[in-house]
Amino acid sequence: MTSKHISVGVGIPMIIVGAILAILLAPTQQSLKDTIEFVGSLIGILGALIFIAGLFTRKLAAIPS
Repeated sequence: MTSKHISVGVGIPMIIVGAILAILLAPTQQSLKDTIEFVGSLIGILGALIFIAGLFTRKLAAIPS
């Protein structure tokens, strides 16, 4: 799997899931609102880091043996 596929296949869905947790699900659960917002934000931030890391990685040349 190339770095672009990781960036698009892992980073973007994590950002979307984090946003859904923090924005849509947290207001519905009053007793766990702070925890759900924290987890959603953490997932979104990690998704953004994976997305950015996937953009900057490059494929290494194979070493002939």
